[in-house]
Amino acid sequence: MSKKNLVMIFSTIVVLVFIMLLSIQSLNINGNEQTQEDKLKEEKITDLNIQTEKESEQTTNMDNVEIQVSENKTQPAYSYSDAIIESVFVETTVDSDNDGNFDRIHANIIRPKETEDGLKVPVIYEITPYMYGLNPLTFHEVNVELNAVDENGKAKGRPFSGPEELDFPGTYDDYFVPHGYAVVIAEGIGTALSEGCPTIGDENEVLAASSVIDWLNGRAKAFSEDGQLVSADWATGNVGMIGMSYNGTLDNGVAVTGIEGLKTIVPIAAISSWYDYYRANGAVVAPGGYQGEDTDILADAILTRENPEVCNEVVNELEHTQDRVTGDYNEFWDDRNYLNEVKNINASVFVVHGLNDWNVKTKQFSQWWDALGKNDVPRKLWLHQDGHKNPKRIRENEWYETLHKWFDYWLYEIDNGIMDEPMVDIQREDSTWKIEDNWPAEGAVSTTLYLNHDPNIQTGMVSLQSSSNNQKNSITLIDDPMVQAEVLVANPEESNPNRIVFMTNELVDSVRISGTPEVSIRASLDQPVSNLTAILVDYSKTSSKIVTRGWMDPQNINDVNKSKPLDPNQNYTFTWDMQPDDYVFEKGHRIGIVFIASDFEYTLRPPAGKKLTLFPEKSKVILPIVGGSDALKW
Repeated sequence: MSKKNLVMIFSTIVVLVFIMLLSIQSLNINGNEQTQEDKLKEEKITDLNIQTEKESEQTTNMDNVEIQVSENKTQPAYSYSDAIIESVFVETTVDSDNDGNFDRIHANIIRPKETEDGLKVPVIYEITPYMYGLNPLTFHEVNVELNAVDENGKAKGRPFSGPEELDFPGTYDDYFVPHGYAVVIAEGIGTALSEGCPTIGDENEVLAASSVIDWLNGRAKAFSEDGQLVSADWATGNVGMIGMSYNGTLDNGVAVTGIEGLKTIVPIAAISSWYDYYRANGAVVAPGGYQGEDTDILADAILTRENPEVCNEVVNELEHTQDRVTGDYNEFWDDRNYLNEVKNINASVFVVHGLNDWNVKTKQFSQWWDALGKNDVPRKLWLHQDGHKNPKRIRENEWYETLHKWFDYWLYEIDNGIMDEPMVDIQREDSTWKIEDNWPAEGAVSTTLYLNHDPNIQTGMVSLQSSSNNQKNSITLIDDPMVQAEVLVANPEESNPNRIVFMTNELVDSVRISGTPEVSIRASLDQPVSNLTAILVDYSKTSSKIVTRGWMDPQNINDVNKSKPLDPNQNYTFTWDMQPDDYVFEKGHRIGIVFIASDFEYTLRPPAGKKLTLFPEKSKVILPIVGGSDALKW
């Protein structure tokens, strides 16, 4: 073989080896690149998982709802200025004006603009009879003689809250719409642009209010102003009701229907039984500040629809069946007692009430709260020291924060821990807030205090021990309905023929009551009928303060449903409750109980002169004292 050929073969082998080395290197490089790519993919998957976990903290999905959540709270992700505002007329299932057609109620809606693109949101809903304010009021005459019943229980012879500043629009909507809620405010039947007639808290008003929830869940029809069908396809169906006074009262009424879709209600200063708004133990009693009002007066006040004259017959029926003559509980009031159906509630309830609310009195929240507990309804309670007032004006930041968590939990199912918190927030007399597990306060015990009277001393004594049952020892008062209670409780050691006063000695330690005080007296009347009023008073060295009070028609001695005739000058035992309260009597003060007959601000005012004779040693007051009798030292 020639040298040239050997060179060529060698060169070819070198080239082949070189090519093989290049191929091996290329394979190694590609293999390394693949490994790196796999690593990157794994890192991306890991990052994606981490991001997904993070996003799960930021986004909640529920029936096509997507909202931004941070720290277990919905965030303001939607523009309020771009929100959609619309108006509809919802067809109800009632015909309260008897025109042969179902009433339609008017509702205004504001919702995030994203609901036009498929976003579905829950609804915060309020219904009010006050959208157009109130008509001028003409009250019943209260300076009248009381009616005594005959043997058959027949008479011989012959709320209200003012127009509160509306919660919607402009308060809750500008807060909650950016957080992914819609807000609906409707007008009660017979008011503003709604059809029908106001019937004051009965089934007609409740079912009309419920129709909006039915529409939001696709079970009812709504129409535009020009008569076109309007759907609520933007709504999840989850609804929370809120409102104050009459507005909150309708929340209670709707809740006891058990309607599907209502997840929670927030009744503020709301009525649970209309009888206890206008009556007390058989006595005709006014809401604070509105002497002479009754259901017919309230109906006339809120009857702001067009052609209100079509409701004349409905209002006349209210006046006829409410029975201002005997004050007895009857079918009319039973139809307006939401306590009857608490067992039907499927929603949670966040109750708010003022401990000094003399319009919607404290019995309304107390009996409601108790019934909710007995029926295992999820609940929360705020009690403040003001009167008929919205908590946003008392504790604004905490109110919005708590309400936000409440709606997030019940309408978006965000587990934010609010149901693990103590149930009760209560404001004390010094304006500080305390949290407690329930109400009345733990350790509150019905404690009997006995009344004693020395004929030689003007003021009777309150004692933990009963004295001898000497019924001959008596003390009298003469009714003067035109003297106000604040005057009658003042200066307890001075002689005053229009009241009877009993006091403890000065307290060694502070004493807290929490619950419902009661009184039981042995007494006689010189006439067949009278008013009876008991007043619990905090006496300091220089002043007197009415803590709570309660009223009774003595003719309802056995039954609030039926009056019975009383014999003049015969001794009877009369027992009745006062308005529930939570109050601390300070060290050095005295607990007082004052008896009068008529109460200028609340009861009817018959001619003066009726006499009550009370037998102290057979009479007592029962106070719900935290710590019981052991807490009383003087």
